[in-house]
Amino acid sequence: MSTESNKNIVRRFNKEVIEEGRRASFHELMDEAFVNRSAPAGAPNGPESMWNTFENVLRPALSDLKVTIHDQLCDGDKVTTRKSITGMHTGALLGLAATDKLVSIDVIDIVHVRDGRYFEHWGINTLSSVLAQLRAG
Repeated sequence: MSTESNKNIVRRFNKEVIEEGRRASFHELMDEAFVNRSAPAGAPNGPESMWNTFENVLRPALSDLKVTIHDQLCDGDKVTTRKSITGMHTGALLGLAATDKLVSIDVIDIVHVRDGRYFEHWGINTLSSVLAQLRAG
């Protein structure tokens, strides 16, 4: 696939899966052999672990969830994206009660796209810093 096609797949995943919660798009864009290389040790790292993060952690905690892509670079079949996930903290987030504050989680991730689907993922984010700021008030 072309560089632009691979970038479009990642943009589509961010919009349709993370922002809009479309399960059909998730299945269409996620390879069955997908591995999340950033999953914590001992935690599930397959496709459903990614769905769980978005659908059972972020989306219930952040109303008006939006993904803003700031930069994308592509080298062959790997797409690097710098983005922000924002929303109002109106639901419990990893045990922290709603604060009704606007939160912004900065993310840099690398996605290995194979045959038009997510095959591997590596990422870093500022979620732990966001949680600390929310706890501090």
